[in-house]
Amino acid sequence: MPQEILISAKQTFVLGNYEDGPLQPGQIRGRTLCTLISQGTELGWANGDAFPIRPGYAAAFEVTEISSGVDGVSVGDRRFAMGPHRSTQTHDVRYTLALPNGLSPDRAVLARLLGVSMTSLMTTKARAGDRVVVSGAGPVGFLAAHLFRIGGYRVTVVDPDPVRRAQMVRSGIADCRGSVGDVPDLVGKVSLALDCSGHEGAILDACRLVQKRGEVVMVGVPWKRATEISAHELMQAVFFNLVTLRSGWEWEVPLHGRDFVWEELLEGYNNAPHSVFGGFSRALDWLCEGLIDVDGLVRHATPDDPASLYGDISRRKIEEPFIVIDWR
Repeated sequence: MPQEILISAKQTFVLGNYEDGPLQPGQIRGRTLCTLISQGTELGWANGDAFPIRPGYAAAFEVTEISSGVDGVSVGDRRFAMGPHRSTQTHDVRYTLALPNGLSPDRAVLARLLGVSMTSLMTTKARAGDRVVVSGAGPVGFLAAHLFRIGGYRVTVVDPDPVRRAQMVRSGIADCRGSVGDVPDLVGKVSLALDCSGHEGAILDACRLVQKRGEVVMVGVPWKRATEISAHELMQAVFFNLVTLRSGWEWEVPLHGRDFVWEELLEGYNNAPHSVFGGFSRALDWLCEGLIDVDGLVRHATPDDPASLYGDISRRKIEEPFIVIDWR
């Protein structure tokens, strides 16, 4: 019987059984190789009110079944998908991507977290060579820093945690500082500040840091209030520094780009130059090329005891920024 991780009640993670239904046209199914935990998101879900929840962020799987209407996929192929923590994966083939040859499944799933800030890279006004400050060196911030480094930006990371800063330095991001107070040399010289912490203090600091008409993008989710900062303080910083403060919503671009559809042209320009899956494809290629060093930064876990695993995550007992569940 296949198994899956469930959030059955508030802060309650359990392993349960399920049954796969018949495949629909255009779908593929396979055995899960590994899934990636999105720590902040999944713990945030566990604080909600509607249960059960089937968590999960990304999966790598090996194809075992193919339905009608699927071309270019064979049994035994390894694919990437935004899949849940379960021992099998069933997806429309258009929402999956082939793993590049030589890319291990536990690295491939990191493409999902790269996609979170990939949208900001696609939509920012900042250009290669500009200064970018990333606040928060957790999993999303770590990958965001490398994403903009690969794009040719000059990247500085700010995080109060010395362990996270050391991990960033070992991975190749040399300019890491403990607080915005440690970057007086960059005040007024930063084109883009990317907040991956969800902390309102970091947002206010960023608005005071960027150059006139600079961008501050809120990538991290503000799950809870952390300070007594007033909206007026933020408004002053935005108004007098001419800041563009905006959401880093990753779904701002469509899932897939497409060519012109002439019959629909009156509805507007419909050829999207960027897309979510286009970002995932780039991320998979860059991971395969070894452009992001995550050696020693991936914790491998099993699905046997999700209560203990998520308890350790909640208590921050796992130092590695990336946690992959091995379903093999």
